[in-house]
Amino acid sequence: MARDSKGAARSGSRTAARRTTAPRTRNGGDQLRQAELLKIAADLFAERGYVATTVRDIADAAGILSGSLYHHFDSKESMIDAILSSFIEDTLATYDAVLAEGLSPRATFERLVQVSLGRMTTARSAILIYQNESRFLAEEPRFAYLREAHRRFERIWTGVLERGIEAGEFRPSVDPKLVYRLVRDTVWAAPRWWRPGGSLKPDRITEQYVAVLVDGVARHD
Repeated sequence: MARDSKGAARSGSRTAARRTTAPRTRNGGDQLRQAELLKIAADLFAERGYVATTVRDIADAAGILSGSLYHHFDSKESMIDAILSSFIEDTLATYDAVLAEGLSPRATFERLVQVSLGRMTTARSAILIYQNESRFLAEEPRFAYLREAHRRFERIWTGVLERGIEAGEFRPSVDPKLVYRLVRDTVWAAPRWWRPGGSLKPDRITEQYVAVLVDGVARHD
């Protein structure tokens, strides 16, 4: 089961990498400026929604003319494509690194929770976009990779849970798919209410989530 999970993550990373190698940017665009524009676009998409955000909105927030934005990206669709594919690639690569550590199922599960919550501080807007827009966008051919990403995330988490049950570290009554959905909805929902600079620090959230989620599936003899 461990080999399947690792293979899924590696395969997912390669697939996402192919998506982000060519984010359909205009030739000659400055990569640093593109990254800045993507950050601005991601924040707006997360706050207002993809459909409600216009190219003019992004350009105004960046302090440039709308026409100048097309020097870097050929469309608003290309921008959200780059944001989502990069998020998926990075997340799968992070999961792959956790699986490669060769830890016990319980320790691996704990690490997956930790690194997922860690993305809350580094990719908050991308997580919100993934949650809010991926189901809608996945219906478009260009974003078909989102459905495969959903499946790969599930295989990684359920694979670890299945190994934990087999090893006697997790309760035999645990349903891996149901637990995955619980963990997914719990962990990825945190960026909705967490605010950078607020009184509740990410370390505290991670500590509490890990304690509850890991203890909830762990076998207690």
